[in-house]
Amino acid sequence: MRPYILPIIYFFIILLLQNTVINLISINYIVPDLILILLVFYTIKNNQIYGMVLGFIFGFLFDIITGSLLGSSVISKTIAGFTAGYFSNENKRETYLNSYAFPLIVLLCGIIDSFVHAFFSSSNLNSDYMLNMLQQGIFPGMYTAAISVIVLLFRPKRSIR
Repeated sequence: MRPYILPIIYFFIILLLQNTVINLISINYIVPDLILILLVFYTIKNNQIYGMVLGFIFGFLFDIITGSLLGSSVISKTIAGFTAGYFSNENKRETYLNSYAFPLIVLLCGIIDSFVHAFFSSSNLNSDYMLNMLQQGIFPGMYTAAISVIVLLFRPKRSIR
């Protein structure tokens, strides 16, 4: 349980930012997912199993704290951690974390995370399916990837554990 303590501390800081400051920069009710950026970072840094467990923990804590539908963030963050785990190669970890491949990985995981979360938490199933996929899946993933570029620019050069 010890390797999960620092990411969980960062999770609470990011969750505070996510629910206060980030809502101010929403574009047409679309907000970036900072928790996903943290999850992708730690998944690439460690491995796929670590990312899945961390995604489950992040999703569970997010659902409990924000009062959203229990399980929707759990499954979406777990699947996003699983997807990001494919890029956790020992030989290319630093390349993925220090280059612009990181926002592309965040884009892929963000689209998957947003779409799965929207699928499980959506109550309006009678509307246009393609429009929902675009508004609730692709746009939040693109916005999260754009914010991850900013995070990449300000990432410290030393390793964060």
